[in-house]
Amino acid sequence: MIGAVVPIKMLSASKSRMLPSLDRPAVEWLTIAMLGDVLEALQQVRGLDRLAVATPDPRLAEVAPRFGVELLSDSATGLNPAIEAACARIAPTPDDAALVVLGDVAGVQAADVEALLDAGTRSAVVLAPSSDGGTSALLRTPRNAISAAFGNDSANAHRTLATRAGVSFEQLALPSLAIDIDAYPDLEEFATGAYAGRRTRALLRDLWPEFAT
Repeated sequence: MIGAVVPIKMLSASKSRMLPSLDRPAVEWLTIAMLGDVLEALQQVRGLDRLAVATPDPRLAEVAPRFGVELLSDSATGLNPAIEAACARIAPTPDDAALVVLGDVAGVQAADVEALLDAGTRSAVVLAPSSDGGTSALLRTPRNAISAAFGNDSANAHRTLATRAGVSFEQLALPSLAIDIDAYPDLEEFATGAYAGRRTRALLRDLWPEFAT
């Protein structure tokens, strides 16, 4: 079984690197729009058995039922502990695989996620890196093959953990997972590229005409 989880922290703490380029309400609307786009894409992925959102935020928690996905209450402190707790619930047996997709890869396409799952049939740890050296998506088979190490330079951190654990590792350059929208320049790159993410694009058109596409 493969369970997938999208972890999202509190809206009040989200996307601080967008400030002061954007005000806090705009950043929060953006976070909600991106989550909707990610969930819509993941629902189309063949091979996923379970899909959940893990968040402590009540407004973000309202998004999950709209897409018919599970909601996991997040009470852990820190992103990686929250991810591990969510994966333990979404992939509960020893042989289950766990996929983590960050909620800010608004342009994600189902075909790229399916490529990740296919690689998981031959490698214990598979990741899709973001353009800044982070990890946009991480598949572990089983879920405890390595620990989650999301954060700065996490692609290299996950590779190192796989090497130390002696498990097979694969890194895939997947275009729709390359841009995680963390800062204002990421919005410009996203808006001018051929990416999915209709909710995010619609919000950009409404709020910032210069991003009209």
